[in-house]
Amino acid sequence: MPKSIQSLDTISVSSDASSYDSDEEDRLAEQEWQESLQQLQQLFAIVLLPYLGKFLGRRWSHWAYARYVRLGLGKSFFLGDQRL
Repeated sequence: MPKSIQSLDTISVSSDASSYDSDEEDRLAEQEWQESLQQLQQLFAIVLLPYLGKFLGRRWSHWAYARYVRLGLGKSFFLGDQRL
């Protein structure tokens, strides 16, 4: 009978160790996930935002220049064509 009690103790110890290992794995997985999100944020901020700004800036400047050529730099340029 003492042998069976000892085997139960080793089972409970091993289950505690496995739950500790799974908690540790969960913590490491969460840490890796946070690092991956931080890397994506840096990629977006350093690479994608400047290219997007460059594209939109050029697009807006072409639109503004075409409007200037068509309307001149007067009241209608800022407020639009106002026909009464």
